[in-house]
Amino acid sequence: MVRLGVQLPNPIVPYNVVATAQALEAAGVDAVLVSEHTHIPVATRALVAHPDWLEGCKRFPDPWITLALIAANTTSLRLGTGVALLPQHHPLALAKTIATLDVLSGGRVLLGIGAGWNAPELQHHGVAMRQRFAVMREHALALRELWTQEVAEFHGRFVDFGPSWQWPKPLQPGGPPIALGGEGPTVLQRVVDYADIWLPNDHDEVLPRMAELAALAAAAGRTPIPTIPYGVEHDVERIRRYAEAGCELVVVDFRRARDGDQVAVVEEIAALIARLA
Repeated sequence: MVRLGVQLPNPIVPYNVVATAQALEAAGVDAVLVSEHTHIPVATRALVAHPDWLEGCKRFPDPWITLALIAANTTSLRLGTGVALLPQHHPLALAKTIATLDVLSGGRVLLGIGAGWNAPELQHHGVAMRQRFAVMREHALALRELWTQEVAEFHGRFVDFGPSWQWPKPLQPGGPPIALGGEGPTVLQRVVDYADIWLPNDHDEVLPRMAELAALAAAAGRTPIPTIPYGVEHDVERIRRYAEAGCELVVVDFRRARDGDQVAVVEEIAALIARLA
């Protein structure tokens, strides 16, 4: 049976994140994922057509503190990012944060990553828009080195550090799975190159491109790479189509709860799980 994850709402409407996560866990939800923006430059207003959406982005809490709070108050929920903006974090610091959460949560972390779309935000972090994918790749590879090697080192164009010790190591062997977001023309090759999972936003091209991903993985000598569709509406038939195509986890949208009625949405997701059983 397909499992459901939930994209937790941003805090444009205040809510009790612990109570919501506990209710989702009790309803049979497999994972919760949170989004990230470190900040939103004022210049972003010129890039966005929907002010209400931007208003939410301005108020995202820190994903790792949020997930740590959820981890301390649940027992089985997987704890994910959808997505962490990897080019904005130096891997030496981020590797320790993620590994610590993985250990303290009992190995429940799922690292969703993206390169970012907001040029001013990236620029404030010292990352040029045209280089964001190359930076993301090196950061992901450096995380793996730090998580898997007793003495880690990395020498790239954007990340360069000599032999180093860093603990804790993640509880999950090899570190948390890396789920790479995006739907662009070259995203599948990036997934095959250095990720474990494809994490696309829900759209009509996901299903046909899953076959393309399978072919690319086979050509690279990799085992099949899972796809986790993200932000899916509460549509049983759509979720079943993903399940029939081999998706074991589908992340549904929680953003319809902007009126603050979290309880009603949790009940709706519980009913959705029952219909999929």
